[in-house]
Amino acid sequence: MDKLTIRIQKDHPDARLPEFAHGPGEDAGMDLFSAEEVILAPGSWASVGTGLRIELLPGYEGQLRPRSGLAGKFGVTLLNAPGTIDPGYRGEIRVLMINHGDQGYTLWPGDRIAQLVVGSYAAVEWEVAEQLTDSERGDGGFGSTGE
Repeated sequence: MDKLTIRIQKDHPDARLPEFAHGPGEDAGMDLFSAEEVILAPGSWASVGTGLRIELLPGYEGQLRPRSGLAGKFGVTLLNAPGTIDPGYRGEIRVLMINHGDQGYTLWPGDRIAQLVVGSYAAVEWEVAEQLTDSERGDGGFGSTGE
């Protein structure tokens, strides 16, 4: 398995580095932790700071994804999932969280709030065509497979 080295900066005393729960051989995502206390009332959302900044290499992005335990147990998830961290961004990683539950939920410093997946992406150059090649699916969209 290839390893990618990413520069990271801690800007808050309660910031914790992202961690794999079971290691990179079993987990695609690393846990991200809150660096601040945030109270989410039912139906409300907030931008939650991690106290971290990262320096991604060109060709890589960070994806912020919800934690299934928070969503399944409390109705707390990400407002814009997946969130994208572009390689040129150097600001604090902040996680937009929403409480879909019927009770308030408090996030404490050190709580796991999201997962960070680092992946590569392709630089795209568009080629305008008069017609696209045929495929078996064609222009069949939602529900076109009968399921």
